[in-house]
Amino acid sequence: MNYNRKGKLRYVGPVFILLLNLACHSCINQGTDKGIARFHWFNYEGHDPFYQQNLLTVNEFYNPILSGFYPDPSICRKGDDFYMVTSTFSWYPGVPVFHSRNLVDWVQTGHVLNRPSQLNLDGLQVSEGIFAPAIEYNPYNDTFYMITTLVGKGGNFVVTTKDPSGPWSDPFPLPEVPGIDPSLFFDDDGKAYIVHNAEPEGPALYDGHRALWIREFDVTSNKVTDSCKMVVDGGVDFTTKPIWIEAPHLYKINGTYYLMAAEGGTGDQHSEVIFTSPDVWGHYTPMNINPILTQRDLPEGRPFPVSSTGHADIIEAPNGEWYAVFLGCRPYEAGYYNTGRETFLLPVSWHDSVPVILPQGMPVPLKLKRPQDLKDLDNRNYFPSGNFVQYDDFTLNYLAPCWNFLRTPREVWYWITRSELRLKCRTANIRSRENPSMVARRQQHQNFSASLGMTFEPENDGQKAGLVCFQNENHNYFLGVKNRNNRMEVFLEKSVLKDGKPMAEVIASQITGLKPGKKIYLKVTGEMPHLHFCYSTNGRSWKSLIENQDARYLSTAAAGGFVGTYLGMYAVEETVENGKR
Repeated sequence: MNYNRKGKLRYVGPVFILLLNLACHSCINQGTDKGIARFHWFNYEGHDPFYQQNLLTVNEFYNPILSGFYPDPSICRKGDDFYMVTSTFSWYPGVPVFHSRNLVDWVQTGHVLNRPSQLNLDGLQVSEGIFAPAIEYNPYNDTFYMITTLVGKGGNFVVTTKDPSGPWSDPFPLPEVPGIDPSLFFDDDGKAYIVHNAEPEGPALYDGHRALWIREFDVTSNKVTDSCKMVVDGGVDFTTKPIWIEAPHLYKINGTYYLMAAEGGTGDQHSEVIFTSPDVWGHYTPMNINPILTQRDLPEGRPFPVSSTGHADIIEAPNGEWYAVFLGCRPYEAGYYNTGRETFLLPVSWHDSVPVILPQGMPVPLKLKRPQDLKDLDNRNYFPSGNFVQYDDFTLNYLAPCWNFLRTPREVWYWITRSELRLKCRTANIRSRENPSMVARRQQHQNFSASLGMTFEPENDGQKAGLVCFQNENHNYFLGVKNRNNRMEVFLEKSVLKDGKPMAEVIASQITGLKPGKKIYLKVTGEMPHLHFCYSTNGRSWKSLIENQDARYLSTAAAGGFVGTYLGMYAVEETVENGKR
């Protein structure tokens, strides 16, 4: 994506298209717009105080380098080119691919899993799906590999390509590899290995007791061999009962094998630890400086905190320096963040042959010096950082790569025509485990606004469309419009649990003077920990529908799981039975 001075999206190229838009228009919309929500534009703006108060100089960059829900980063290099991927869980398409030459400015070139044949997310919860993808380049056959876990449906698999921008192959299943978080390592002799998290040998001795394993991988067949071994039991110090050793990466540096992994769980006790061995099969010994990254020892109440750091990957740049990408969170209150787990970058320093990402007791900086003596990409369609504006008026016939679907789309329900994104009202709703008519993007700031202009003429009283703030099936807000006695009604729904099932509860509504089919505007403003919802009938003056709604309801701490909040456009048709929906 590129951004002009007004922040309007310019598209790099098609990332995914369900069908040709003309075909979609002819098969769905035969001469009528009734029951079709027509979105004319969507605008997102970030207003975080840190970036307003701390402007960059030409030699600086902002953390996170990927703001919003971009967790579990993995990075590789071919020559001067770096490639990075992150987790997507049950959002589709899966696994965004980013390209850079200077480690700071990134361009999203596509997605690894952008075909239904590659990614079946049907029926999964939001925090199931694709966990911790790991990308690696094999110089011996000039091939890129991405290995990951499809949690809830299929387990571990690997895909390959010659070009990280795609297309990537269909999955090669790895049924012999249990657990999660596999990554690949290609040794100097051309042999390949998978390291991964799994149950320890024998029964687990306490909750969170896990182990790291290594297996040989045959690049000719894309299958594992019979050779496997447990190389880390529990973590750095077994006597302390370490939990959730996971996300391993294996490196060979100056003849020594380094095994790096996350420890402590992905919450505020998260950390990164490292082991070494003279042999790829071990014995792996914890290094004397562990953890090499954590924020768990820092005091609460510090300004602009970063928490939960870990799940790192390190890379050597062409200038000989080392850098780490890792996940972290930016809470606005103790334990509360809506932006999910984000991707950060730090230089790696070496202490007695130990790669240290951040000395203990030091906070993750949100502004620091750019890497030196690295090349830039030829274009400047860079992923935005700091505060920014993204404006999309759907002038091309495909969606920009920032837009996602929930689960795998199996039918045509959206299309772009005449500079409009059109969504078909369907019975699949955001509280179910279906693929709803929702096109959404990540919330990337603590303080933000998201607004849209739309036209909607429902065919019946059960059809609704508008702006959604979505964390999972049980935690979401829907600022929508519907027909009420031939006038458009604006309402705010909130998902609440009743008898263990999520139901829509209307917490505010107002009848407008607009007839169905007239243009209307909707907006949500986030000033953590509050959300304000408003609407406009003319696009200039805004009327408050309801203010000071609890934003913490959309946080990971309240909703659970591993994802961040999404903001987007949504259309639904709900049946009316005895006055209840």
